Amino acid sequence: MPSRETRPTPLSSAGPRRPWERKGRWRRALGRMTAVVALVVGAALLQPVPAPAAEAAVSLQKISGFGANPGALNMYVYRPAGLPAAPAVVVALHGCTQSAQIYADNSGLTKFADQYGFLLVFAETTSANNGNQCFNFFEPGDNRRGQGEAASIRQMVAYAASTYHTDSGRVHVTGLSAGGAMTSVMLSTYPEVFRAGAVIAGIPYACANSVVTAYSCMSPGVDRTPSAWAQSVRDANPGYSGPWPRVAIWHGDSDTKVVPKNADELRDQWTAVHGLDQSADRTSTIGPDNTRREQYLAGDGSVAVEVDRVPSLAHGTPVDPGTGAQQCGATGTGNFIRSICSSYWITGFFGLDGSVPQPGGLPAPAGLAAGNATDTAITLNWNGVSGAASYAVYRDGSRIATPTGSPFTDTGLSPGSTHTYAVAALDGAGVEGLRSAGIGATTTGAAPKCWTANNYQQVQAGRATTDGSYAYAKGSNQNMGLYNTFATHTLKEAPAGYYVIADGNCP
Repeated sequence: MPSRETRPTPLSSAGPRRPWERKGRWRRALGRMTAVVALVVGAALLQPVPAPAAEAAVSLQKISGFGANPGALNMYVYRPAGLPAAPAVVVALHGCTQSAQIYADNSGLTKFADQYGFLLVFAETTSANNGNQCFNFFEPGDNRRGQGEAASIRQMVAYAASTYHTDSGRVHVTGLSAGGAMTSVMLSTYPEVFRAGAVIAGIPYACANSVVTAYSCMSPGVDRTPSAWAQSVRDANPGYSGPWPRVAIWHGDSDTKVVPKNADELRDQWTAVHGLDQSADRTSTIGPDNTRREQYLAGDGSVAVEVDRVPSLAHGTPVDPGTGAQQCGATGTGNFIRSICSSYWITGFFGLDGSVPQPGGLPAPAGLAAGNATDTAITLNWNGVSGAASYAVYRDGSRIATPTGSPFTDTGLSPGSTHTYAVAALDGAGVEGLRSAGIGATTTGAAPKCWTANNYQQVQAGRATTDGSYAYAKGSNQNMGLYNTFATHTLKEAPAGYYVIADGNCP
């Protein structure tokens, strides 16, 4: 792709530079040993960030081998002391030129993870993926279900469920700037995984599908009808019928990088997804700077969509350093701006402080237990709930069945595979009540077979296919990258003839 050195760049204290700089690779002819690396440039949302302090304030654990990682992301976990059983999860996505550590140190999220006992998962991209360390929300290979960075983040949630036995009914995601745009991606492509999300200075899903369109979305913004925006979300996961995630939108009035118009378009997108109009049902001001809050209510009175407009805020995460109950964060970098502690209000929007009523009117089924496991099946039992017409069974965060009662046998599993289950009661109208805490269960038998080889060898062995440019795992059709001898992956076969990428996550 030709360089866009002459294209105007967003405002930056560091002067003009090439934005959204993404590193890519030209296809290398098979048998050649020379690699040609091309820089693909795009639009950076954030100003350069000063180097972090020599000693980080927050201790993160890096997770290696968390599973299939087609987006080549890093995973970090912040686990509060005394983490309760079946904790909630918040996935946090940093902005451009940032890192997981910078976001953890400055956003204020860890304060509330300690206070309310939820697990924080920090996804991190690198300069190898994108020259400005931006999540590639604008790349079709990264912003669709089952592909690239979106699939890697989904795998992090699955790893958290199997390792920390997190509550699959309380998974949330938030992010800043490119991370905010990637939050839109995750809510749209995996609506069954995330209960709610908070987009900070981001853009609507499917606004951008290239570097050029990403730049246009940032400024001056793109105007579409609410129904058109909503259709983009529905098209990301055809056949999905809900429930849709709740969405909070945070934006600064003085943001010149990602103009405030994007907050309006995000509102239009998600109110339409929820079947609501674009007139706020409730307005108020919050915080020390009188942030303007608009709330759009679902039929049961809960807040489905919320817009928080921060006065005089430029491009960045609003924080309010201090020790007060509604204070959090630090202003050690240019992208964390003193105004209001957004993490305090986002935690409340997610319901992690107990302030948001749980969905439905039926209690969570008690006594969920797994037994009678075979090589390919696991049987679940639970206590019935009065008033329940049926039950929703969740495996690894996805609804798989709605039986009328217990027991239920989940079939078609792989030998030696581990899964997390939860169950919720459904009333006669199909309204889902509280989900039970998750439990882990493992099938019997030998673990799946795995093969580590370069893409050329995987294709030649019949474990992958190719279109002449890229290699795809046979069965799952996961994109493995360029079809050559330079890209290496581990493929796991489960069941026979069905292969998935399992880099670093195969017995």
